[in-house]
Amino acid sequence: MTPPLRYKLATSEAEFEAIHRLNYRTFVEEIPQHAPNAQRRLVDRFHAENTYAICLSGDELVGMIAGRCERPFSLDQKLPDLDRHLPPHRRIVEVRLLAVDRAHRKQSVFAGLAGALANHFRAQGCDLAVISGTVRELRLYRHLGFRPFGPLVGDASAPYQPMVLTLPDYAANVAHLEVVGGRAVTNLLPGPVAVRPEVMRALAQPAVSHRTAEFHALLARVRQRLCDLGGTHDAVVMPGSGTLANDAVAAQLATQGGQGLVLANGEFGDRLVDHARRWGLTFETMRAAWGQPLDTGTMKEVFARVGPRWVWMVACETSTGVRNPVDAVRAMCAGHGASLCVDAVSALGLQALDLRGVHMASAVSGKALGSLPGLAVVLHDGALAPSGQVVRSLDLAAYRAADGVAYTLPSHAVAALDAALTQDWPARWAAVQAADRRLRMALRAQGFEVLAADADAMPGVVTLALPATVDARRLARRMERMGYLLACRSAYLVQRNWVQACLMGQWDERALEILPEVLATQARLPGDGTGPAERAA
Repeated sequence: MTPPLRYKLATSEAEFEAIHRLNYRTFVEEIPQHAPNAQRRLVDRFHAENTYAICLSGDELVGMIAGRCERPFSLDQKLPDLDRHLPPHRRIVEVRLLAVDRAHRKQSVFAGLAGALANHFRAQGCDLAVISGTVRELRLYRHLGFRPFGPLVGDASAPYQPMVLTLPDYAANVAHLEVVGGRAVTNLLPGPVAVRPEVMRALAQPAVSHRTAEFHALLARVRQRLCDLGGTHDAVVMPGSGTLANDAVAAQLATQGGQGLVLANGEFGDRLVDHARRWGLTFETMRAAWGQPLDTGTMKEVFARVGPRWVWMVACETSTGVRNPVDAVRAMCAGHGASLCVDAVSALGLQALDLRGVHMASAVSGKALGSLPGLAVVLHDGALAPSGQVVRSLDLAAYRAADGVAYTLPSHAVAALDAALTQDWPARWAAVQAADRRLRMALRAQGFEVLAADADAMPGVVTLALPATVDARRLARRMERMGYLLACRSAYLVQRNWVQACLMGQWDERALEILPEVLATQARLPGDGTGPAERAA
């Protein structure tokens, strides 16, 4: 097994000797900048003043980068009018000797080295970095936030481009690398989400039989916590996804019969329409444009015309971030004697959600509830059709009759969900609201188009509509290299050139704070045209 990579500042004589040998392999044998020697080691002329950040695989040094603040710089000697090219600053660090063993040349290794060095020199009061970047790696340096200035230096065999990392780019790139160490650790996906350590510890517990008293007690606790969270009478927990939970809801509706109404204003509303169609339900559809809220005035007219016995809607339209009016629809259903079903797959746990009076609501373990994928949940009011009328795996009444354990359930997944449900939910919701508000404001300030007006938005789901000059999938790949996982691969996002940042799991506050600047920097890279802020001007 390959040892994990570690980043640190060089401190030992063995590490310095390995630096000299990597220096030789890179800047003598690969880039002909210095003459060969029999010792096959190259000691940098500024070695005594350098601070080295290194990358280790086990005990083997596989990458290095050096920084130095003392003038004159190496670049001073190559570009005599260096200061004329530089923006105002407090203190400069010259970054040199970026070298990575061929077998480890991945963007994340370069980024990790830069992040480790940045951590040290930021503490020394540096706010500007300059480099002589080899022309072969200009794209890499641009990814790290550096911008070219002045003429090429060096000679024809080893040309270099002077580059600078200005204060805004420093905050948006190198400061970020300090947080993530060049690894994709800021998970802003709608699922699977980053979970708390206690959830992972629970997942690692040995499996127990679903027939034991121990498991029955565990499951009863989970069901009660789910009911407390949503204000419902009971909860069914099954192996599966949110899609399976919605199939279970549709199966129950099929046993009830009667005219239905499905509300749709995005991808997941459209999926409810598809569920209803596949199960042969009798229904009509009321639609609103993607990104727009459901209009309650129009809804009253539709209710009066259709006279539905049941209504099915999405609480949080994850595709656009719109929060739909569950309370208003519930009141309308009560006035017409209709039962309300809610897709709460993304909503439950993301914000306070009152499901009292809701007939059935679907949810899932691996989103805002903060656990791992694998468990489908249906919360209900207890009025389920008798068992035996639908397929066994979707028979909610059979689960209720068996005290929640109709068939095998994975105990480790249930234990993980139990651990995820033991948190301060009001504090969690307040944190999501505050972070969402700051994130939306900062993204708009950078020129991005944020879908869903703030008044209609579900806090914790931020969808960005990108212009045609910025490819969403390419931008998301760049952001992953910078340490952020954004949603972009779902077909409905690809078709519309959208990306998403969701706060359904755990996140790092510092990384989230600089996300808008990082995103804007990566969107402005060559090949994508001008940045979003410039296009909006």
